[in-house]
Amino acid sequence: MNQRSKLIITGASGFTGQHACEHFLKSGYDITAVSRKKLNTDDGIQVEFCDLTNSKEVYKLVKRTKPQYLLHLAGQNHVGESWMDPISSLEANSMSTAYLLDAIRKESPTCKIVIVGSALQIDLNSISSIPHPYSLSKTIQVLIAQSWKVLYNMDITIAKPSNLIGPGLSNGVCSIFAQKIIDMEIKGTEKVLEVDNPNVQRDFLDVRDAVRAYDLLLKRGKPGETYDVASGNNRTLEEIIEGFRTITTDEIKVNSQRNDLIENSRAILPIKLMNLGWKPSIPLESSLMDILAFHRGLKE
Repeated sequence: MNQRSKLIITGASGFTGQHACEHFLKSGYDITAVSRKKLNTDDGIQVEFCDLTNSKEVYKLVKRTKPQYLLHLAGQNHVGESWMDPISSLEANSMSTAYLLDAIRKESPTCKIVIVGSALQIDLNSISSIPHPYSLSKTIQVLIAQSWKVLYNMDITIAKPSNLIGPGLSNGVCSIFAQKIIDMEIKGTEKVLEVDNPNVQRDFLDVRDAVRAYDLLLKRGKPGETYDVASGNNRTLEEIIEGFRTITTDEIKVNSQRNDLIENSRAILPIKLMNLGWKPSIPLESSLMDILAFHRGLKE
């Protein structure tokens, strides 16, 4: 990468976006952080306020910044909200992507682009079993990205992350558990975690490892390819809770309605990404410790 290459990061105020800004600033990029709300950033990062669902605003942003790289993280990522307002989810996830890609096609056509999809996107052959509007919006997002690559020969790569965890403000289950544990420690609340099914299995990856993967894909990702970004290991929620038990002094109990249900999920193996030289570097235990430390800091 040439020094001070121009990079746009959308969704810069979000959980992953803030880690991405920190990482890419240290890596020597000239960063434009795009957000719809106030953003606290380090010196050296240009902040742009832009509604990505407004095509005219998006075009002006791209024309003004002329990026060489784009990391598209912005979007609506709440399944419940997608049920209540599916059109907003489609606008935030699908149409914002189309507006960005078309503006770049016109103003910065050699830009290298990484679109961050979701583990909940599905193959188009399985569209009849789509689980919720959020999944639909992310599936369409990826279809748009793949289509612009084919139709206009743009340099677009898709990243498909698993459940990202780590320090920072997140709506993920690990952060929810951490906040409740901190309340147990500080407020003396009941030392019980309510879990629907502790045997549910998910792939948990530290967000900082995911950002390193996005960096690698911006440099070496193959246009048109989709790369799984995952640890390769499934963990049950009970294992996550046990991990927290080892790093807190409180004895944590679990209440569950369905603890007899066993779920066996296929592991997500990030083979293509590992073939580029990436592998996870932050163990689950360290991620959980950092999550607790972050939320303790908020209470101090």
